Amino acid sequence: MAIVLLVAFLGFLGIQLFYIEEMMSMRREQFDENVKSALFRVSRQLERDETRQYLDEYYDDNQRLLLEQLSDEKTRSSNPRDNMITVKASDGTVSTFEYKGSVSDSITPHSFTLSPAHGNNTIENRQRAMQEMLMGQYVYQKEVLDDVVFRILTKTSDKPILQRVNVQQLDTMLRNELQHVGLSLKYEFAIINSDGTNVYRTEGYNTRDAEEAGSYMQMLFPNNLPKRISYVELFFPSRNSYLVNTSMPFMVPTFIFSFIMLLLFIFIIVTVFRQKKLSDMKNDFINNMTHEFKTPIATISLAAQMLGDSAVSKNPDSLSHLTGVIGDETKRLRLQVEKVLQMSMFDHQKTNLKLKDVSVNEIIDNVVNTFMLKVEKAGGTIDDHLQAIDDICMVDEMHFTNVIFNLLDNAYKYAAEDRPLKLDVYTKNLPNRQIEIRVQDNGIGIAKESLKKIFDKFYRVPTGNLHNVKGFGLGLSYVNKIVRDHNGTIRAESELGKGTTFIITLPLMPE
Repeated sequence: MAIVLLVAFLGFLGIQLFYIEEMMSMRREQFDENVKSALFRVSRQLERDETRQYLDEYYDDNQRLLLEQLSDEKTRSSNPRDNMITVKASDGTVSTFEYKGSVSDSITPHSFTLSPAHGNNTIENRQRAMQEMLMGQYVYQKEVLDDVVFRILTKTSDKPILQRVNVQQLDTMLRNELQHVGLSLKYEFAIINSDGTNVYRTEGYNTRDAEEAGSYMQMLFPNNLPKRISYVELFFPSRNSYLVNTSMPFMVPTFIFSFIMLLLFIFIIVTVFRQKKLSDMKNDFINNMTHEFKTPIATISLAAQMLGDSAVSKNPDSLSHLTGVIGDETKRLRLQVEKVLQMSMFDHQKTNLKLKDVSVNEIIDNVVNTFMLKVEKAGGTIDDHLQAIDDICMVDEMHFTNVIFNLLDNAYKYAAEDRPLKLDVYTKNLPNRQIEIRVQDNGIGIAKESLKKIFDKFYRVPTGNLHNVKGFGLGLSYVNKIVRDHNGTIRAESELGKGTTFIITLPLMPE
């Protein structure tokens, strides 16, 4: 299941990244098109301004109007009036004719007067006269236009580009055109000759920065001779950040939903593994509980069967022994059940402690003396080093005694087989009126990956199974619970194969 969830999340994340990349690509293309169109309009405007300047210098008003209308002819809208011409006869009759193609509006304001030499004032004669006038008008227009082009190509092209272009005016035109397409960010530009020489550059222009940021180039005066063509190169230092910032309104929701999906994915994965861990712990607990219960039940059953034997019932000693065995095993069974019920109760409420002033050193000394016989019987040693001078704490004597006993019993269970067990218990005073208790052994130790889990309920170090150590995995969980209920702390230090040390700190009675 975890693998399926991982594949699904990675697929979702890949789709989101693809969407973001496509969106950024579209934003870049739109940005590039806007800049290119702005530069093209600037180039066209420069050409028109230069043409208008030469018209003002070399031609009269009618010729200038004619050429200006010719230059605008391609951009004029389709209007029925553009295909109409009005002819006025000598008798005052006004006739309107429709023709195919386009012609300058400079013709339409004029009235054509038909003289008697043209014959009868018929429609055919008027059309013929109109065609002759149109032909003459086109010839005149072509001559004037050719003359303007010739003057620009021969005279203007010879001038240096900076004499033909006012850089302040060019800067203003660039700014206006860029703002017209919605781009108000800072830019830098340079004017470059056909040989690649920079004849002008703004203060912040740098060739390397232009290459890294991605520059845009546009020919100035494209109708010039090839050797006289110049370019304007423009780049935006903050182009990438601008694209990212303008895409944020679309990207932020994507990031938010992706982050939420990531949190949900992590939560689900953690929950799945936690449930698996709890399932394994539950199965281990049931197996251990079954083993722990089966032994006393089998003993009680066997003893009960023996009590049914007439020979045993007639022997008072055998009867007393079997009765004692049944009593001991029943007590053992009851204690196991109570331990399980007690740990279940600990999960829901705080332990009902009977606190009183107790000497920690005295409790430890009593437990060590009681445990000494068991350790020495196994060939080990146990010593206490009670160095704490101030050892009076407010504790529950029974539960605290169980804490020390459980730690010593845990060390006894997990003793190394290749060396005698050595147990040491230390006490010493700490600053801020605290006492430290150390229970140290030279047993098999605990692996680092298990050290963080030893205080979890039902958790048992896997190594223990190799030594046939059975239990519910509740001992250290109980110890941790009692210590915390006494406002203390407990931690473990261990090295695999060398031993383990449990360290408890408890607050002392106030002075």
